[in-house]
Amino acid sequence: MRLAAATKQGRRPKAGKDTPSVRIIQKPPVLTERNCSVARTVGILSDAWAFLVIREGFFGARRFEEFRSALEISRATLTDRLRRLTREGIFREISYSETSSRVEYKLTKSGIDLYPTFMALMQFGDRWLADPKGAPLQLIHEGCNCVSKPFVSCSCCHEHVVARKVSYRDGPGAGKTPIEPSRRSRRTADDFMRGRPSSVSRALEVIGDRWSFLVIREAFFGARRFDKLQVELNIASNILTDRLARLVERGVFKKRKYQSLPERFEYLLTPMGMDLYGPLIMMMAWGDKWRAEGKPPLILRHLDCGKDFTPTVICNRCGEPIHATSMKYRMRYNPDKFGGTKSGRAVPGRV
Repeated sequence: MRLAAATKQGRRPKAGKDTPSVRIIQKPPVLTERNCSVARTVGILSDAWAFLVIREGFFGARRFEEFRSALEISRATLTDRLRRLTREGIFREISYSETSSRVEYKLTKSGIDLYPTFMALMQFGDRWLADPKGAPLQLIHEGCNCVSKPFVSCSCCHEHVVARKVSYRDGPGAGKTPIEPSRRSRRTADDFMRGRPSSVSRALEVIGDRWSFLVIREAFFGARRFDKLQVELNIASNILTDRLARLVERGVFKKRKYQSLPERFEYLLTPMGMDLYGPLIMMMAWGDKWRAEGKPPLILRHLDCGKDFTPTVICNRCGEPIHATSMKYRMRYNPDKFGGTKSGRAVPGRV
């Protein structure tokens, strides 16, 4: 009775022989991050093996052994990624025949819809990360039968989109989401470089790490200084230091001193870093369509035409939108080791 009365009046009861001790256990604060369709897409592509499996799907792989031989991946790992990507709706299983228990894996509509994002990443990789031999693939757009270098454009005026010509505002899906512990995993950057030569792999090797991506994203939101980045991301100082150093080394950021005592730096996007805007907003477009339940967190406005827009990848020759089934390619490397032919079409056959 004394305990109940004291608690009711807001006083802590005095300890005594007949009074049990009271321990107040505080729950740790729930860490949150801004709702972001780009992050939802990166959540899929930042897993190196998952990305590589999707890439081989665009090169026509469907059967388990086709994926395994192209990637030299263990059976257990491949089984896990195919199961996960099927659960995510990127692939669907189709039986070989009515009498066979074996299945092949075909890209779904949402999987096929990642193709423009891959094209944006490929163009970034071709411009900034190609080796002396040049780009691994040459693309041909069937619509105009021309060699094509697709680019990210405004859906309204069809002009090239750059970060400085876009404003944004909160959309119906804006807000905060608790950070899932499993999403704080780490991977090795070199994992993306397995298998065939790929400009998309080289681009994701730079930005595919989740923390690296988040740092780059906050830079496009205007964060430049260490303290601001740390507050916005709820990131440990040692992890942030590591990612900033790596992004400076890779040419995405440059350091500029803004204070001498103590020495402090801010981190500015380089021209290479600014050029990541196209791939990022293509990831946003995919996430808005397939992961936002009709409530995009951000609305983009193109300042050149003054209209809200959806980023689109179009052919630089005819201006028509790029689709996986309308693109052919020529390989500039020997394809024998990885499967496929010297030339071909993305996602052969009906989808």
